[in-house]
Amino acid sequence: MKIYRPEEECGVFGIYGHPEAANLTYLGLYALQHRGQESCGIVSSDGSGLHAHKRMGLVADVFGNQQVFEKLPGTSSIGHVRYSTAGASVEKNVQPIMVDYSRGSIAVAHNGNLVNAHLLKAELEAYGSIFQTTMDTEIIIHLLAVSHTHSLVDRIIDALKRVKGAYCLLFLTETRMIAVRDPNGFRPLCLGKLGDSWVVASESCALDLIEAEFVREVEPGEMLIFTKDGQMQSLFPFKPVEPTPCIFEFVYFARPDSNIFGKNVYQVRKELGRQLAREHAIDADIVIPVPDSGVPAAMGYAEQAGIPFELGLIRNHYVGRTFIEPAQAIRHFGVKIKLNPVRELLKDKRVVVIDDSIVRGTTSRKIVKMVRNAGAKEVHMRISSPPTSYPCFYGIDTPNRKELISSSHTIEEIRRYITADSLGYLSEEGLINATGLGHRDFCTACFTGDYPIGFPAPSQKPQMGLFEGEEYKEQ
Repeated sequence: MKIYRPEEECGVFGIYGHPEAANLTYLGLYALQHRGQESCGIVSSDGSGLHAHKRMGLVADVFGNQQVFEKLPGTSSIGHVRYSTAGASVEKNVQPIMVDYSRGSIAVAHNGNLVNAHLLKAELEAYGSIFQTTMDTEIIIHLLAVSHTHSLVDRIIDALKRVKGAYCLLFLTETRMIAVRDPNGFRPLCLGKLGDSWVVASESCALDLIEAEFVREVEPGEMLIFTKDGQMQSLFPFKPVEPTPCIFEFVYFARPDSNIFGKNVYQVRKELGRQLAREHAIDADIVIPVPDSGVPAAMGYAEQAGIPFELGLIRNHYVGRTFIEPAQAIRHFGVKIKLNPVRELLKDKRVVVIDDSIVRGTTSRKIVKMVRNAGAKEVHMRISSPPTSYPCFYGIDTPNRKELISSSHTIEEIRRYITADSLGYLSEEGLINATGLGHRDFCTACFTGDYPIGFPAPSQKPQMGLFEGEEYKEQ
């Protein structure tokens, strides 16, 4: 049985004007591996043409041979790690997408999801466009190609004015690199400098690895244009809106050592735990996290509550997403393959288990039973976010609403299902306050159903798998 967690959406990395561009992009993607483990790719430019290498698999496997980099010459490159949100997990959907069209060659890497993709695809096909992938990202390429404007920058602006949704985009041509972040700023994107070279990455941890200087975040609605004279031009070509960055980046997706939306993720997650302890105190002997994402929040909870923190569940880091269960008879071992309790710590203890979220509830149920079977006297589950009751349509792979346990069950019903002695979720107000950015409007749609960008008729809130031929389903 698959252990369900919300899946990371994607990560992008680009560097302009460095003799080791492809090698540094490889390192940047390595740092962003947590944002996508299904496929990865790099496209480089040597000033006269684009060169690509992309495959299904992890970064270290796809780029494990030094000979690969001999096929990626040039001083500029963009890269992408992917988890499939819109479009199937197949070779043809590996990014960056690279195409030749009437104005030359161009490659694009995309983190996010377009909510009006179906309508745009139908319109483009009606006028003769032929799609090679099942990704919404390809729509941007087609819109760019059919634009009646002249310059590449104007074509990109023209195309992006027609799309709705979340996007952090990197474009690469023979002579330029262009970065764009959507006006709502759903996903993080940062700007760095390495000597005279410019770097753009989904998270600052990628800059740290290559020892690049963090300059600033790319602003919502901003377009950055990098040219061969080493200059950077900043434009704000889109109608401004109130930014709504995804608050779940703080809860789960971003790496703890990254700085996003102006805050360090690790510090925010510890504060989530402290706030959770204020809201849902309990008499207990130890606090343990569900590793790895629950660790900082558990530390904060333990500090605030004055209860010892322990690593009562040990994670097997050598089990990846591709683990194959060879026989039906052993599928119930799914959670135990990834997590194992430390019986000596848990025996006869009142245990607080800290996790970042409950999605379907099946994994939490197995974890509670695992802790109890290890000898715990009581098991109290605490969640460092509000109940996840609605699917995400801005680039995160979540189930449809009927599969989210909190969409149809009360907290007490969920507690009984997961067999915990008590269950407490962090409040929405507590979550926002813990970020230290209470003045910002975050996207909290997965908790509230209040989507910042509406959905075009006739479909309402379509789920992912945009071009797979499925009819829209009621959420």
